[in-house]
Amino acid sequence: MSPPLFRIKICGVTTPADAAFVGTAGADAVGFNFVPGSLRVIDPDVARAARACLPAGVLAVGVFAGMPPDQMLTIARRVGLDAIQLHGHLEGESPATDPPARCRDIAQAGLKLIRAIRLGHDGLAAARRWISAANAHGMGPAMIIVDAGVPRDATAGTLGGTGHRVDWEALAREPALALPTALAGGLTPKNVAAAIQKTGAVGVDTASGVESALGRKDPERVRAFIAAAQAALAGQTDTLC
Repeated sequence: MSPPLFRIKICGVTTPADAAFVGTAGADAVGFNFVPGSLRVIDPDVARAARACLPAGVLAVGVFAGMPPDQMLTIARRVGLDAIQLHGHLEGESPATDPPARCRDIAQAGLKLIRAIRLGHDGLAAARRWISAANAHGMGPAMIIVDAGVPRDATAGTLGGTGHRVDWEALAREPALALPTALAGGLTPKNVAAAIQKTGAVGVDTASGVESALGRKDPERVRAFIAAAQAALAGQTDTLC
């Protein structure tokens, strides 16, 4: 199995100043949200300026949900993204769905793919079907992020960044996915170490958990989150959730 694309990702960054701070504080990935209607959506030109503030080696991830591939890739080129995170529904006919065939377009553009998934009533069964179908199209995701559950009819702008927590115990009972798996959903400096220990996640991702105001990262909380996550991940082997 390949190593994870990141260990600690700070998502929903909305300003160049926050990007510069987060990148130097020890995060190895920064997320820019391009989902219309999201609380932390960022203009591509602002994201491009923020991308330029990241230290070398920090992964720039664009978060999308239900956006047509040509539009995603136009933004990716404009900003200078390293990876695309598909955060839409796994199945169904909603405009906020990201079907497995989308992987082919991302692969052809030479970008890494991260797939956000959610625990359903049948555990990770829908995620396993999606990954299998993506592989059949020639490229599966390089990494998985397990985020908090949402209603089946949730719109694109309400799919993430809500602060709701994943059921860690239920996730720990799931058979491992054959991919590096990170955890998101309601993570804070106070609970991230316990989350890693209970789920075996090889990476973590937070947005609201390190903010002083909507879309504004708090330096003290960012440093505390990164320190707690680094300590919890330090002694952990590359096991999966």
